[in-house]
Amino acid sequence: MSIEKIVEQALQDGYLTPVMETEVGRICDTASELSIEEYMALDRLMGALLTGEVVAVPRKQFINVMEELVLTEAIAQVAEIEATSDQVLDVGDIAAYALNRLPPLYATTEEGAKYQRQRAKEELQELITQQVDTAIMQNQHRPDFGSERQAIRRGSGKDLFQQVSSLLQDYAPNFEPKSDLKSP
Repeated sequence: MSIEKIVEQALQDGYLTPVMETEVGRICDTASELSIEEYMALDRLMGALLTGEVVAVPRKQFINVMEELVLTEAIAQVAEIEATSDQVLDVGDIAAYALNRLPPLYATTEEGAKYQRQRAKEELQELITQQVDTAIMQNQHRPDFGSERQAIRRGSGKDLFQQVSSLLQDYAPNFEPKSDLKSP
């Protein structure tokens, strides 16, 4: 998204979100030179922030304690497997798979995080271990598609048929349909 569009959205909504602020910063940091339009948009944003027309939404600091617990469990299990075999596993994929099947445990203070950790260790450790085990099994048995993997795009039925046909040709180039089927 461009600086101009971000400023336009902020003026329309009356809020500058942390995501919008980060994107403006990223654009400014990576651009070798800003255009006059971008400078004018930034000037409009600064003026709107100073007058209160646009309010900067503060960043709320919070963490999902479950991420920490799952990552710790995944690292321990993966290290054990990799130490006793020649397998190399993706800890990030394993943690993401398990996290998608576990409840989040958010906290906004250190006391809250400590409470969530203790609660999870007492009530959810077995479930965490089980989900990480399942994630590792899934990771071990998935095919390696490499960088050429592509998502199936939406479109007409004919387009989808062409995509599936092309996919089958890529992965089964030597497959020949049985020719003994008779045409009606």
